[in-house]
Parts: sequence; C-alpha cells; structure tokens
Amino acid sequence: MGHSEMLLAVAGMNESQIAERTNKLASGDWSAFTPAEQLVFRFAHRIARDPASLTDADVADMRKAFGIHRTADLIWYGGWCNYMTRVADTFQFPLERENCFMPAKTTPQSK
Repeated sequence: MGHSEMLLAVAGMNESQIAERTNKLASGDWSAFTPAEQLVFRFAHRIARDPASLTDADVADMRKAFGIHRTADLIWYGGWCNYMTRVADTFQFPLERENCFMPAKTTPQSK
C-alpha cells in the first residue's frame, strides 16, 4: 500500500473512494478538483519531475492561493516527499503491506 493510500484511509476514505481518488490523481486530469488543488498538483508534479523549471511566478501563484506560511509548508513537504521516495527507491525498500498510519485497534484482551 502506498503512503498516499494509507493517509487517505486514515482520513476516513473507504477502499473504493481511495481507488477513485488515486486514479483521478494519477490520470493527470485534475479538472474534478478545485482550482487550488489543481495548482498544488501541478506544483507537486513539477517539483517531482523538473524542480529547476519552477519559477518565481509559480511560487507567487502559490502564495496568492495559500499565503506565505502554507506555501512554505507545501514546498518543504513536496521536497521532503521526493527526497524520501528517492532514498527508498535507491535502497529498493518495499511498500508496507498494511497501513502503518492507522492507530492500533485495541481489543478487550489488550487492555
């Protein structure tokens, strides 16, 4: 299971909702999403594929939509996610089979 799917599950989506959302994201047709979401997806795609192509205008657009602090968060998080993916890919780490972000379920025996 990929981390995006895990985080969507933690956010409360069921398997069919997760599949629909990730398929829309992966398709590159983000027209079903809000303009702000589309802006972030384009930015994230570019930071992953060609970070040197980002311009001051791209950052200015993000600042208009999200403010300076949230834009800094988005840039930092996008860069960090790409870094972690490259490290994991280089070491050829497998994805987790179970959702490591879900809280452990307690049972009457575990109390």
